[in-house]
Amino acid sequence: MAFVPFIVIAIILLFNTLKILAEYERGVVFRLGRFTGVRGPGLIILIPGLEKMRRVDLRTVTMDIPSQDIISKDNVTLKVNGVVYFRVNNPERAVIAVEDFIQATNQIAQTTLRSVIGQFELDDILSGRDQINHKLQVILDDQTEPWGIKVSAVEVKAIDLPIEMQRAMAKQAEAERDKRAKIISAQGEFEASKKLAEAAAVLDTQKNAIVLRYLDTMKEISGSNAASTTFFPLPVDFLSKIMSK
Repeated sequence: MAFVPFIVIAIILLFNTLKILAEYERGVVFRLGRFTGVRGPGLIILIPGLEKMRRVDLRTVTMDIPSQDIISKDNVTLKVNGVVYFRVNNPERAVIAVEDFIQATNQIAQTTLRSVIGQFELDDILSGRDQINHKLQVILDDQTEPWGIKVSAVEVKAIDLPIEMQRAMAKQAEAERDKRAKIISAQGEFEASKKLAEAAAVLDTQKNAIVLRYLDTMKEISGSNAASTTFFPLPVDFLSKIMSK
């Protein structure tokens, strides 16, 4: 039993001396408070009591930007949220240059989102997301670079409009659909009138075509409702002769 305290101390020392880092991890090592280097992956041996290590994950982090109340350039109040994709590319600066690089990136992402969205009008915000996303990514990447952070992408996820604005946009969209329907109908009538004019010109030059059309019409009438329809065939030029006299 006398050896138990020594065994416990040995286990504690061994636990503080040997560290195992995964392939995606790096260890930032400090000796007596001074930075000595970045180690890993694999087995890391530390000097007990003299060296300390901070683990840094190098994998890409997906971080949501909370919904922000933003006023657009044309004074429309919006609620906008987004997502940021970033990773640590310099473990030393990520530990030394900033206290908590994840929290710092989150805060700068929120302020940048409000600043950038506020520079655009509502129509541009709704139609130009790619431009806004690119601008956000460039700004955030530049601001987080001193912290050893690389921002690979920023995406605007949702844009919530006031109820009044949604109703106004719905009415505008409905009016636009009605306008397009009327234009298409007018174009159809115009094309139909052109075809009728062309047909009339052909019939006017080809008298036999008029006779054939007249006989075909008689056939349709007699076949569709023969029991209640009575018609008297007349020569095609009968009425024209009467009118001329």
